Amino acid sequence: MDWLFKLRGELTPERRSILSILGLGIFLLLWYVLTMGATPIISSGILPSPGSVLFAYGDLCEDNNLIKNLFFSLGLNLAGYVKAIFYTVLIGFLIGLYPLFRGMFQSQIDAIRFMPLAAVTSIFIIWFGIGTDMKVNFLAFGIFIFLLPVVVQRIDDVKEVYLKTVHTLGATDWQVIKTVYFPSVFSRLFDDIRILTAISWTYIVVAESLANEGGIGALTYTVRRFGRMDKLFALLLLIIIIGVIQDKVFKYLDKEFFPHKYQTKKKYSDELSEPSYLEVILEFGFKILVWILLAAYLVLAIAEYTPLLSGAQPLSYLFKDTLWVIHVIFIMIVYYKLNSIYKAFQSKPAKITTADA
Repeated sequence: MDWLFKLRGELTPERRSILSILGLGIFLLLWYVLTMGATPIISSGILPSPGSVLFAYGDLCEDNNLIKNLFFSLGLNLAGYVKAIFYTVLIGFLIGLYPLFRGMFQSQIDAIRFMPLAAVTSIFIIWFGIGTDMKVNFLAFGIFIFLLPVVVQRIDDVKEVYLKTVHTLGATDWQVIKTVYFPSVFSRLFDDIRILTAISWTYIVVAESLANEGGIGALTYTVRRFGRMDKLFALLLLIIIIGVIQDKVFKYLDKEFFPHKYQTKKKYSDELSEPSYLEVILEFGFKILVWILLAAYLVLAIAEYTPLLSGAQPLSYLFKDTLWVIHVIFIMIVYYKLNSIYKAFQSKPAKITTADA
C-alpha cells in the first residue's frame, strides 16, 4: 500500500478508476448524511438532498423544457468556440510569426486579458443586438482574449532545432509553417483549448441571462428566483457533467490527431507501453458512437430540407440560430473520416498477381 502515499507516485488506469469511484462514493455519502431526515444538518433551502436533486430533473423536463434549453446552450458553446478558434489561430499566427504585427499589437494583447468581460456586455448589445449573435460573439470574445496570448506563446515555444533542420533542407516559409509550426503549435494548443472549456460555460450563464431566449444559464436565474434550490443544483450538476464529457471528447480527439503525445515507453525498456483493456474498449465504443452520430445527423440534416420526418425539423427546433455550427462540425468530421479512409486505402501495398510476375 506504499504506492498510495508515494510522492508523485504513478497510478495505473485500473487503480485510478477504483480511486475515482471511491472518491465519488465518499462525496455522495457525505452529501446524503448532511441532508438526510426531517431535520437535516444542513437545511434543504441551502443544500438539497441528492434524491431531491435527482427528481428535480423530471420537473425541469416537464416545467422548463430542459432538453431544448440544453441543446440551445450546447449550440452557443460550440458556436463561440468555433468562432474564437478561427480568429485566434488566424491572428495569433500573424502576430507570432511576423515582427511587424508582433511589434504593433503585442502590448494590446497583453493588456486586453485584464478586461472584465461582465462589464462589456452592454457594448456587445449595442454592436450585435440582444439576439443569439450577440451571445455567440460575447462567448467567442471571452475565449479569444485568453486563447490569443497562448497561441503566440506556443509559436515561441517551437524548438529552434526543427526550424534549422527544415531550412537546411531548403524549405520555403510556407513549408516551414505547414510542416513545423502547424503540427507543433496545434499539438500543444489542443490542451489549452480543452482547459478553456470551463471558462466558456461560465460566460454562457452571463450571456444567456441577457434577453432570455432559453438555455441552461437562463434557467439557473429562473429557478433561483422561485427558490427551487433542487432545480438549481440539478442544473449545476448537469453543466459539470457536460463539461466532463466535453473534456473526454477533447482528450479522444487529441489522441486521434496527435497520437505521438501518448506513445510512452515502459520503465527500464525501450518498448512502447500498451494501452489497457479499458482504454481499448472505450476507444472502440467512442468510434462506434461517432458513426452513429454521423448517421443520425445525416437523417436529421436531410429532414431540414425535405419532408422526410413529416415536416418536422428537430435540428432547427433544438439549436435555433446556432444550427450553422452543427453543420460545420459534422462536415469537418465527415471530411476527416473520408480522408482517413482514403489514406488508409492508399497506404495498402498493391498485390502482385501471377501476370505481373
